[in-house]
Amino acid sequence: MVRNVAGLLPELEDEDFYLLSGVEQGMRFSEWVQREKLPKFADLPDEEVEYRLERCLKRGLVERKTIQYEGYTLQFEGYDTLALRALVEQDTISEFGSPLGVGKESDVYEVRSYKPLALKYHREGYTNFREVHKERDYTSDNDHVSWMYTARKAAEREYDILEELYPDVAVPQPIGQNRHAIVMEKMDGVELSRTRLEDEQVLGVLGLLVTEMSRAYANGYVHADMSEYNVFVDEGGVTIFDWPQAVPTDHENAGEFLRRDLTNIVGYFRRKYPQHVPDDLEPDDLAREIEAGEFDGLEIDA
Repeated sequence: MVRNVAGLLPELEDEDFYLLSGVEQGMRFSEWVQREKLPKFADLPDEEVEYRLERCLKRGLVERKTIQYEGYTLQFEGYDTLALRALVEQDTISEFGSPLGVGKESDVYEVRSYKPLALKYHREGYTNFREVHKERDYTSDNDHVSWMYTARKAAEREYDILEELYPDVAVPQPIGQNRHAIVMEKMDGVELSRTRLEDEQVLGVLGLLVTEMSRAYANGYVHADMSEYNVFVDEGGVTIFDWPQAVPTDHENAGEFLRRDLTNIVGYFRRKYPQHVPDDLEPDDLAREIEAGEFDGLEIDA
């Protein structure tokens, strides 16, 4: 797990950030940045680069290799630090809180500005960026990408999609974005997978979910990774999150992804609440209604 770097910000100096930014600059051209190029990239004297490298190495923000040549690369903690400092300087966030969720492709923390918010660091590609590069559309037009590029593009893409969908669709309100980090409203409620609905709530919540999927489609997007793990449920309804892999409705596989999303959601409700989900509720029928703009809610018997 990548560690929380918020506690490092007060002890880092401007020159440390110049050095980190210089390594980031150099990584546009190579995974490892040659030592002799860092004074130019960081705009620091050579002896200052040496001092700052030692400080950043000690704090685990950069990594050094000495095989073939002396080179440096950012650790994810270094990238987190650059994004976090930028968001603080922009007054997007002012306080850092507890972890809200740690996953394979993202870490989420509670932060605060004028109200509680959530900070999401994208981690796509950190452990195996080549595999992610092959699977995700937002990197498929580049032959050579790094984990840093992959994570940043995922964050940019998700932020842009949230901006397009909110508030017409029940998604978290986007607040700010820098590098691989997104700040959004903190969601209330409980993850659907951990929720036990009352009998009379089952079809109502399922109907709300399909309605939001229909609204997303009307606004131009299919989620493409819907499951019980990216839905929050509270007294006010449902919120669908995790949108970096979403595809536009004119994507050649949009229909296939829509049907898969609906199959996942209907299948989850059918497994967990078998006595409440009608046998004739077919994901393919729902998909056709959504594509035709004719979905008008589930028919629920009184």
